[in-house]
Amino acid sequence: MNKRLHIGNLEYSITDEILKDLFSSEGNVTSSKVIRRLDGKSKGFGFIEMETEEEAAKAIEKYDQTNFKDRTIFVNEAKPRVNRNPGFEKRGGRFDGRNRDDLNSKMRRLRKRF
Repeated sequence: MNKRLHIGNLEYSITDEILKDLFSSEGNVTSSKVIRRLDGKSKGFGFIEMETEEEAAKAIEKYDQTNFKDRTIFVNEAKPRVNRNPGFEKRGGRFDGRNRDDLNSKMRRLRKRF
């Protein structure tokens, strides 16, 4: 089972390949991703997936709070992604607005009054 790790405080010039090469010494890296802004610049953090939990634990132990490219990087288990807006579930390419009072429903109510 793959184990996902979060790597923080990365130097902004780090690429996916450099990140993968760094962690491949501790085991098989199945994926690596440096998170970028819309303009393509790095946000300074990324994620990797190790093949096993043992490899992930070794990588955390070896690289957490170590110096890499003149920055102290932080490595820990990635937390599951949280849905910040649960009222809007995407269905069929359109947003479900059950928890939202949209313009169409307001217009229907106004028409009923007159």
